[in-house]
Amino acid sequence: MKASKIAYKPVGLALGAVSGMLAGALFKQAWKVLGHDDDAPDATDEHRTWTEVLIAATLQGAIFAGVKAAVDRAGATTVRKVTGTWPG
Repeated sequence: MKASKIAYKPVGLALGAVSGMLAGALFKQAWKVLGHDDDAPDATDEHRTWTEVLIAATLQGAIFAGVKAAVDRAGATTVRKVTGTWPG
C-alpha cells in the first residue's frame, strides 16, 4: 500500500464523519419540503404508506451518496494540491 494512501486514511475517516452529518442535515431539510413533515418515515412505521417510505429511503440514499462523493473528491483533490500525489 502506498504511503499516501495510508496517510490519507485518517483524513478520509474524518471527511466521512463530516459528510454523514452534512448529508443528514440536507436530507432532513429536503424531507421537510417534500414530505410536508418534520420526520421522515421509518420502514416499520405502520402509519406511513409504502410509497412514502420508499421515496424517503431513495431520497436519503441519493443525498448520502452524492454528499459522500463530493466530500471524498474534494478531500482527494486537496491532498493532491498539498502533497502532489493522489491519495487513491
